[in-house]
Amino acid sequence: MTRARAARVTVAGELRDLVTLALPLCVGHLGHQFMAIVDTALLGRYGGASLAGAGLAGNLLFAVTVLGIGTIMGMDTLVPQSLGAGDSGRAREIFRSGIRLALIVSLPISAGVAAIALLLPHSGVEPGVAAEGAAFLFGRLPGIMPILLFATMRSYLQAHHVTRPMVIAVVIANVVNFVVDWILIFGDGGLEQLGLPGVGLPALGALGAGISTSAASLGSLAICAAAVRSLHRSQDAELAPARPAASTTGHARAIVRLGGPVGLQLVAEVGIFALTGYLAGTLGRMPAAGHQIALVLASFSFSTAIGIGAATSVQVGRAIGAGDTRAARRAGALGMVTGAGVMGACALCFLLFPRQLAALFTGDRALQDAAIPLLRIAAVFQLSDAVQAVSAGALRGVGATRFSFVANVIGHYAVGFPVAVLLGFALDMGAAGLWWGLSIGLTGVAVAQSIRFGVLTARPVERAAAS
Repeated sequence: MTRARAARVTVAGELRDLVTLALPLCVGHLGHQFMAIVDTALLGRYGGASLAGAGLAGNLLFAVTVLGIGTIMGMDTLVPQSLGAGDSGRAREIFRSGIRLALIVSLPISAGVAAIALLLPHSGVEPGVAAEGAAFLFGRLPGIMPILLFATMRSYLQAHHVTRPMVIAVVIANVVNFVVDWILIFGDGGLEQLGLPGVGLPALGALGAGISTSAASLGSLAICAAAVRSLHRSQDAELAPARPAASTTGHARAIVRLGGPVGLQLVAEVGIFALTGYLAGTLGRMPAAGHQIALVLASFSFSTAIGIGAATSVQVGRAIGAGDTRAARRAGALGMVTGAGVMGACALCFLLFPRQLAALFTGDRALQDAAIPLLRIAAVFQLSDAVQAVSAGALRGVGATRFSFVANVIGHYAVGFPVAVLLGFALDMGAAGLWWGLSIGLTGVAVAQSIRFGVLTARPVERAAAS
């Protein structure tokens, strides 16, 4: 076999491994996004105040919890690198530290969400909307700790290429969420529509949607916990005797050191889209509604890029752990090309079928008309969005998480946001101008992260310290 032929076979094999890992991860992220869509659809049937309150509260909840989820993602560097080095024992130690960290972090996050729920009725938001938003947050409180524990187990399992349990978990979570949503949101009325007798259950509206999602989170956690136990049982015969407990000291600090910037990066991303949504709201009801429709669709397609980014992080991290920087570089490049290809297909859908997509959310042609220009702009930045998401995953695999945070802050807030304000207001382009600003910011982040990954992997990269 010639060297060129061998290289092609290697690349084909690595691409197959990447796709095999990424596909279930994409399904998992899409499934979680679908749960939010179901909540929105059912609350829309229940009442406008519940829909608006849960939407507002959900954005606030995500802005708080994403910091904890991002922090846990420091494991995305440490676990794959340990496995790449053939050190399953250290990977297990890091996992245990991640579990303890998730339990600790969940406490202040839960307290923050509870505080937001208590303050929301006094925030100046319309009373009915604020009351439903607070109820939704209280319903979600029991699910915060499971969300962080699930993120820990997901990071650990995907590093081992164990992904089937996560697909099963998200399917079951969606079934649980839909059924419990229906019953709790509508009460006895929902039971009767399912052909069941009433039991005196009141319609809980947004509170019911929050409780339903918490129940789904607990179910997902139980399935992943069983998968971790099964993985450990299969490893026990192969592992060397356990290290002394003192050897795990510092793993949690290493997770925070690497994951803290990821959490801040995610907060920066959430913040820029929330800020853009607020500015769109100041333009009037139609621009705000068009923005929301386009954002939901763009977020749904972005879930695939997140899955590919997670898979790329694993492949890059394993290669770094094995001391093969060239393979890490190749894995990162394959991930970015794959992400761009998938999101390119989404871009074509946005360009060719914008009205049909908008019609999934509203039959009002005026609202569709407001969303269509934004969907066309979203088509333009699909490639940038893909590359920035996957390159961030590649940098996590290397351990260069601080750069992604800095790139996001500069790209979105120093470049994209000023351009958005200039185009949207000074040049009177409205919501379209705001979205062009987002597009420019995303493109800047994608270019910067891609270059940084290329520079880092141009020379040998050492494993990140696990303690």
